[in-house]
Amino acid sequence: MQHGFAKLSKGPEAFAAILHAVGVPAPHLMAWLTILTEVFGGLAVLLGALVPLVSLPMAVLLFVAIFTVHLPYGFSSIKLMSVTSGHAQFGPPGYECDLLYLACLAALVLGGSGPMSIDGYLKRKG
Repeated sequence: MQHGFAKLSKGPEAFAAILHAVGVPAPHLMAWLTILTEVFGGLAVLLGALVPLVSLPMAVLLFVAIFTVHLPYGFSSIKLMSVTSGHAQFGPPGYECDLLYLACLAALVLGGSGPMSIDGYLKRKG
């Protein structure tokens, strides 16, 4: 959800410009679809609601991010470039976190979202 809110706070137009720069077709539409997927998909995962369904578009977004943005920067998500005046300066992140998110989604889909989730409640009720 936080990734979607971050894109909203900077303005969907700014994210659409980034998508356009990396060659994504229909960047304004894709910016909004990405933001909505991240916000509402993240909320669904937090609530454990329709997890197998919302995991598909979220996984697609993660794969697109890996292959269009993060892959050239390698695996590690933390690239310490320097420390100046007691502040760390980091380089662009690799694809490590995206793989972690994909693994988490796979674990939720394969293992279920748990008994306290909405999916768990619906399973018990049905």
